[in-house]
Amino acid sequence: MRCAPWIDRLAAHAGRVVDRSLPQLIAEDASRAERMSLRVGSIHASFARQRLDAAAWIGLLEIAEVAALPAAFRALVDGAIVNCTEQRAALHTALRSDVGRGPVAASARAQALAVLPHMDRLATQLAASDVTDVINVGIGGSDLGPRFVVDALRDHTDGRFRLHFLSNVDAHAAQHLLRQLDPKRTAVVLVSKTFSTQETLINGNILRAWMNDDSRLFAVSADVERAMAFGLPLEQILPMWDWVGGRYSLWSAVGFSARLALGADGFAQLLAGAASMDSHAVDAPIAANLPIWHALTAVWNRNALGLATQAILPYDDRLARLPAFLQQLVMESLGKSVHVDGTAVDGATVPVVWGAPGTDSQHSFFQALHQGTDSVPADFIGVVNPDHAYPLSHAALLANLLAQSEAFANGAEHADPHRRYPGSRPNTLFLLDALTPHSLGALLAMYEHSVYAQSVLWGINAFDQWGVELGKKIAGDLLPALTGDADVSDPITRQLLAEIRARR
Repeated sequence: MRCAPWIDRLAAHAGRVVDRSLPQLIAEDASRAERMSLRVGSIHASFARQRLDAAAWIGLLEIAEVAALPAAFRALVDGAIVNCTEQRAALHTALRSDVGRGPVAASARAQALAVLPHMDRLATQLAASDVTDVINVGIGGSDLGPRFVVDALRDHTDGRFRLHFLSNVDAHAAQHLLRQLDPKRTAVVLVSKTFSTQETLINGNILRAWMNDDSRLFAVSADVERAMAFGLPLEQILPMWDWVGGRYSLWSAVGFSARLALGADGFAQLLAGAASMDSHAVDAPIAANLPIWHALTAVWNRNALGLATQAILPYDDRLARLPAFLQQLVMESLGKSVHVDGTAVDGATVPVVWGAPGTDSQHSFFQALHQGTDSVPADFIGVVNPDHAYPLSHAALLANLLAQSEAFANGAEHADPHRRYPGSRPNTLFLLDALTPHSLGALLAMYEHSVYAQSVLWGINAFDQWGVELGKKIAGDLLPALTGDADVSDPITRQLLAEIRARR
């Protein structure tokens, strides 16, 4: 099985396009700005500065038809076994919407809805207590999603709780956090799908001893029995399920910290925003489907233009953690080198995703993006209406957003080669009407569906993450050597271990 039977088609289009600059492509297409823009709810997206022409775009849309992306979306939401290596469905959409059909999707949806009252009861219980601070303890998907949402939507919280996040097993993080808090006014939520994650359990035991009161210790896990064996009563455990991958779990009880921050209505709006994008992804035709457009341009940049990285550049400081969230979503989902049938991929898959918010990043790595030897495609994200009363600041922010997108694409000539900007850096620009729970939910769901569409085009599994396991297993094997005097087999590790022991 080839990486994609359409690679040769892309190569033909790319051979024509790379001989022309992006400003030339734009100038040759009078209707490009309108034709390459799409509005879905409160999100406007412009793909007009992607480095392709009308013929290449038509070819990409044809590829989406051949790949049967609408049918793939339908299979996903209905509960087909899309995670072939673990023989599981991936029903994160059931956590937030009724878009799935049939008994599998209906059962998942019923389970998801049944947990919401439990979340509300625990939230009410905490609100009636003396608790002022809540620590979410988790790593990966158990941390990145809730942490990002709480940070991004801080203008939409009631301030009842201060939310904190502890992920790293490095105890400096725990030590610095605990110095700020009162153990008698703090609750802890341990979030681990398997309830066997080393970092979470080590940190959980540190916090448990510090609080000395299990009545304010809660858990979110798919292994309820293991959480109960940890010593927690059933009423303090929120369930999740094996049909929810960690990086797709924000919408479940894993988002309990976000529920505490946003309140019931705010969390419901977050889910509703994602549900609106689910409906769009499943129902919109390919020619007007935002996640499919995004996936097609991502595949074009990776396979046709050979671009190895992808920058995420939010022009809203509240979205500062979006690049980190998308790093996991994209790179854990698409970081695969074999097809679903186990044969080797013979082309490129996932790009390296990275980024930082503007305007700060303009004064750090933008020099390389403008004049470096590598072309880096970018997603710019802006917000039209801010949640502050400083119009000049926001006008300056939007001016920089628009200017950078334009400068990346168009570049600038200069007699002095040191001052020349080559341009032709492809980018997509997203504008949210406002940053609300609903619009953020829709944006994140858009990225989820784009990632799935890319996996279908490449013929890879977006829902396993075996690459994460090897290092964890080796670390588990090495722990006795670091806590005692056990030996190790790897000669280089043995020398490094001796160096550590000699300096203790």
